[in-house]
Amino acid sequence: MHMRAYLLSLLMMTVSLAGCINDEGSNLGGIGDTTEDELALPDWQIGDQWLYTFITPEFGEDSTRLVVADVREDDGQFMLGISSEGEAQRHAVINHNPFLGRVTMDGLSVYENGEPQPVFNFPWAVGNTWDFRLFGQQWTASTDNIYNGEVTVSASSDEGHELDYVFSGRQGFIKTLVWQDSEGTENLRMNLNQKKTGYTGDVFFYRAGDLHDNLYTENDQEIYDSFFDEGYSSNEAWDTLVWYLDVEIDEKGSGSLTISDQQDGSSPLSRAWGNGATEKGSFGTIPSKSGEHRITLTLQGETSVVHLKVAGALVRSWSL
Repeated sequence: MHMRAYLLSLLMMTVSLAGCINDEGSNLGGIGDTTEDELALPDWQIGDQWLYTFITPEFGEDSTRLVVADVREDDGQFMLGISSEGEAQRHAVINHNPFLGRVTMDGLSVYENGEPQPVFNFPWAVGNTWDFRLFGQQWTASTDNIYNGEVTVSASSDEGHELDYVFSGRQGFIKTLVWQDSEGTENLRMNLNQKKTGYTGDVFFYRAGDLHDNLYTENDQEIYDSFFDEGYSSNEAWDTLVWYLDVEIDEKGSGSLTISDQQDGSSPLSRAWGNGATEKGSFGTIPSKSGEHRITLTLQGETSVVHLKVAGALVRSWSL
């Protein structure tokens, strides 16, 4: 009897201790294997890096490594850049990645039209709701689910767009993101492929502003167009201009394109295409010179199209 009583007492003490450990430990009930740290604001460090795949209907699929390039304690900003200068140029002109440049240290807010937007809501809690602006839309968001360190968020906009993303507390950033417009078209899909730390090498950020975006179709006559380079501001010129081309020429067609500087007559960009030619996703840079830039095209063939985009860019780089 004494032995049975002793064993029963020992069992009750074990259960009680287990309860205390569970209450005071870092695991939180009802949301799987999620810790308090995974619900809190991540502690980004210089060299943290995330490899993403971006998919858009207009520009297809590309992979980009985002890197924490700088921690600016004086103004409370992280600087998030890209490990490839070419990819930084491409993202500047196609402009589908809002998670570049300044990111606030107090909430990982990203900037739209010069204002920080609270895309994330730390510390995460199911049922929280909040508002922010992104992709030119005003969103109302809610935290729908938390499980095993992953937070599921859904948002809708005033114009009927839908935004769904999963934030990984273990990886410290977005795991997946999908933005759909009111017609159900996926404007953007982001997928995280890899998270690492301790990046070494160069990092680039092209802070861009759109200058020109036009789709040209077949025309028997020369096509004339133009855009103006007025600089980033009245006190600061762009460091460079970035151009992007998507071209498809009819099997019986041809085409040409020239961008000319009206001040000195130079032609920093010139292209010519023959029958059935394609040029998909080409990009590069030309000098920034204030004033008008003239675009001249010839485009023959019933199905021939040229899509030209130009953006001005301020260039920032870091060596880690």
